[in-house]
Amino acid sequence: MAQKLKKKSTRLTGRIVIPGNPSYNTARMEFNRRFSKFPRVIVFCQRTQDVINAVKWARERGIRLRVRSGRHSYEGFSTVNGGIIIDVSEMNKVKVDRKNRVAIVQTGNPLARVYKKLWNKRVTIPAGTAPDVGVAGLTLGGGIGLLSRKYGLTCDNLKQVKMVVASGRYGAKTIVANRKKHSDLLWASQGGGGGNFGVATEYTFRVRPISSVSIYSITWKWSDLEKVFPAWQRWAPSVTNRLTSTIEVAAKQVGTIVSTGQLLGGAEELRRLIRPLLRTGTPVKVMVKTVPFIEATKFFAESDLNLEPKFKITGAYGFQPLPPEGVRIIRDFLSKAPNRHSNVWSQSLGGTGSAVSRVSPTATTYPHRKAETIYELSARWRNNREQERNIQWVERFRRALRPFVKGDYVNFPDLQIKNWPKAYYGENFGRLKQVKRKYDPHNVFRFAQSIPVGKQVKK
Repeated sequence: MAQKLKKKSTRLTGRIVIPGNPSYNTARMEFNRRFSKFPRVIVFCQRTQDVINAVKWARERGIRLRVRSGRHSYEGFSTVNGGIIIDVSEMNKVKVDRKNRVAIVQTGNPLARVYKKLWNKRVTIPAGTAPDVGVAGLTLGGGIGLLSRKYGLTCDNLKQVKMVVASGRYGAKTIVANRKKHSDLLWASQGGGGGNFGVATEYTFRVRPISSVSIYSITWKWSDLEKVFPAWQRWAPSVTNRLTSTIEVAAKQVGTIVSTGQLLGGAEELRRLIRPLLRTGTPVKVMVKTVPFIEATKFFAESDLNLEPKFKITGAYGFQPLPPEGVRIIRDFLSKAPNRHSNVWSQSLGGTGSAVSRVSPTATTYPHRKAETIYELSARWRNNREQERNIQWVERFRRALRPFVKGDYVNFPDLQIKNWPKAYYGENFGRLKQVKRKYDPHNVFRFAQSIPVGKQVKK
C-alpha cells in the first residue's frame, strides 16, 4: 500500500527555477553534457534553511530529489527527470582561522575559489586540479591532487561536516558530525561519496601553510610510450613524498606523452629529482620552475579547460607498476582511439612516506590506501552519433586492463561496473550501509549507485 503523504505545508525558499523560466535551460545542465534531464524544479539554496525546506518539500510530496554542487557527477547522479534538484552552489562563504589552522568552507564553493580564498591567508588544503569542481563532491569522495603524497586526501583533512539529514517521516534537520559526535557520519563523509546521507552544507578543514612550490612538465613523442610509462611508474612512488606527479598519454592522433608534477621545494632540487625521467626516451619539451602556489593551481587547471562537452570516464588503481603486457594494452587502445580526445591519465598516490598510504583502509571510508597510482581512462566527443562508440571503447579498455588493476574511485563513477560497492568501498561497504540505515532509513537520498539501506544488525 502506498504511503499516505503528509499535507503539503512546506514552501520552497531560495532562488527557484522552474520550466519556462529564461534561466531553466542553463540551470538544468550538467558539466557532462552527455546527460540532459528535465527536473520539475531547481532550488538554488542560499542558506541552510533553504536546504531544510527543500528536503521537507520533496518528502511531503513524495518527489525524488538530487543534491548538486559543482555539477561534476560523471554519470549525472546530481540531476533527475521530474524531481527536485537541491543546488547549493550559491552557498559559497570561506572563513580562514590561520592561528588555529582551520578553514570553514561552505558547500557550494568551486575549487578555484577555495584555493584563492585560502591563498589570501597563505594556507591551503590538499585537493584536486579541476577549477570548477565542487569542493563538496570532491571531499566526500576522497579528494586526490598534487599535495596528496605529503598531506593526504582532502577527506583526511576534514575535521567536521554540517549536514541536513532527513528526520522523522517528512522532516529535515541539521546535524554536526565530528570526532566527538556523529563520528560515524564523519567517517562516512571521508570517502563515502556525495549525496548518500544528506546535504552537506559546511566543512571544517585543517589547513597547511603554503608559499611557493616548484612544478615541472616533460613532453615526449608517442613512440617513447613503452619506455616512458614503465619508467614513470617505477619512479613516481619512489621519490620524496613532497613530490606528487602525473602522466598523461594522449591518443595516437595527438601523439604526446606528458608528465607533470609539483614539489614542496626548490627548482634545483626538482631538476635533480626528475633526472630519471629526463634520461628516459627523448624528451622534446621540458619546463621546471618555482612559482607561487596559486599559480601552480592555475597551471594544473589548464588541462581541464576547453574539453569536449560529453565524456565517459572510468577509473582504477595500480598497486604495482603495469607489466609490459599492460603497457601494450594502453598502446593498442590509444592507437585505435575513437578520436583525438581520448587518453589515459595517472597520478602517483602511494610509495615512499606517502600520507595517503599511512592511513588505515578502514580509518576513513576511502579504502584504496595501499595503491601506488590511480588511473583515469577517458573518451570525449561532441556529436551524439559518436557516443556509443566512445562509451564502448572505454568499457573494452577497462576490461582489458582489469587483470593488472583493482577497484575504482567513487569520484570516477562508472555505471558499467557491476560490483560497484566492492570497487568503490571494498571492506567498508558493510559499515557504510549501517550508517545509511541510521541517518537515512527511508532512503530519501538515493540514485543509481547510492548506498542502500543496510539490514538491521541483530544485537
